[in-house]
Parts: sequence; structure tokens; C-alpha cells
Amino acid sequence: MGSLTDEQEREEENRVMEKEEEKEEEEPILKKQNQRFCMFPIRYQTLWEMYKKAEASFWTAEEVDLSQDVQHWDTLSNSEKHFISYVLAFFAASDGIVLENLAARFLNDVQIPEARAFYGFQIAMENIHSEMYSLLLETYIKDSKEKRRLFNAVESIPCVNKKAKWALDWIQSSSLFAERLVAFACVEGIFFSGSFCAIFWLKKRGLMPGLTFSNELISRDEGLHCDFACLLYSLLQKQLKWQKVHCIVHEAVEIETEFVCEALPCALIGCIRVSEKVQCGKSI
Repeated sequence: MGSLTDEQEREEENRVMEKEEEKEEEEPILKKQNQRFCMFPIRYQTLWEMYKKAEASFWTAEEVDLSQDVQHWDTLSNSEKHFISYVLAFFAASDGIVLENLAARFLNDVQIPEARAFYGFQIAMENIHSEMYSLLLETYIKDSKEKRRLFNAVESIPCVNKKAKWALDWIQSSSLFAERLVAFACVEGIFFSGSFCAIFWLKKRGLMPGLTFSNELISRDEGLHCDFACLLYSLLQKQLKWQKVHCIVHEAVEIETEFVCEALPCALIGCIRVSEKVQCGKSI
């Protein structure tokens, strides 16, 4: 029997995808039902507990004191200012991307109230994260041209653009929910890890208390969001083949490692050490 033509291969791939989509529509957490409109009775206790944990962790940007940071900023080297600026530029954009995914895709995909409650609260917290990062940039960066460049980092900084494009492509993708869920677990669990690690390094030196305190709050939130994604994935009856999961995670790790080595100067933190932390993402 002869080999398939390109067109036949595409048709076969489409048939396989249609079958997978039909199976996914039968997933209990994705299947439309009128019960989604009422919170009680709770049917997914573990998801509800995660929502209540998120609710108990609420905070606002007003709780973060940046008064000492301005003085500390002026004492930093140019290399230190460079890496803080790049980290904040990515974070300022990334929370908006996570917000778009939640509002445009996941809240429409997921049909159980416990998960929708978590996503609804996550949207509120991502807004606070975005506000916090914007306040940090406003506080530290005085040059208006540089400030515009950093607020437009998705287009103006290539290593930020690469991370943003990867996430945006998944939002617009026609891939299965399971694949997109894994991808955004990587966004919040891998794309943020190197930057969080770098800011914790500042705390060990007693610098930038406002930045480092907000980093503690946000890294706690993002860790919970990643844990929730993993928990929700575990509830899927039809899960991905491990090779597919590995492929998605590997792509995220490679992109984040590249970002770390460009944004975080080796002389300051040790690019190898931070990259090793990112590489731990492969064990997800």
C-alpha cells in the first residue's frame, strides 16, 4: 500500500481531532449542564477547597509600601536595574495574557461552578498583580521613553515577545482543553519561576522591600493557580499522552531558559543556577 499524500494525512489528522473533540465534550467538567448556575451542593470538594484557599489569600496593592524602594533603586548598578526592568516588563504583560485566557477561553470551557468560582477569583487577583507590576514600573522608571518601551515589552523586547507569543498562540489555538490547560500551567508554573527566583535573590541582600514583599504575595498566588490547573487536569477522564505533555513542558522550559539568560546577567545571579531552577519544570 502506497504512502498517504499530504492532503490525505491532513484529512486523517482532522478525523482524529474530531474524534478527540467529541470525547472531550463528554468530560463531566466540560459538559454543559444547568447545575453550573448554582454553587451548592458542592460536588468537587477539592476544587472548592482550593477556591476557599485563594479567597483567604486576598490582598491589594495598597498593602505594599514602596517608600524605601526608591532610595534602594538609586543605589543599584545598571545591570541590576536592567534585570529588574525586564522582569517587571514581562510580568506587567503576562498577567494581562493570563486574564485574557481565563475570560475568553477557560470560563467558557469549564462548566462546573467550583472551578468557575476559582477562575472568577483568579481574574480579580490577576488584575491586582497587573496593577502592582505597573505601579512598580511607574515608581522605578523615570525616563518616559524607557517606561513606554517597558510597558510595550510584548513588542519591544524580543525575549518577552517570545514568551508572550507562545502563550497567546495557545489562547487562539483550536487544541483540546487538556492541552491548553497544561500550557497555561506552564505559563504560571515555569514562565514565572526564573523571575521569582531572581527577585528572591534581592531579598537575601536586604534590597527593595516593596518589590520583594509583592513578589512573595504574587508567587504564592501563582503557585496556587498552577496547583489548581494540575488538580483540574487530574479530574479529566481523558488525559493526554505523556509525550504530548512532555512536548508542551519542554517548549516552555526552553523559552524560559532563554529569557533568564538574556534578562538576568550571569555576573549578578548566576545564569546557570537560575536556569537549573527553571529546568526543574521538566519534572512537572
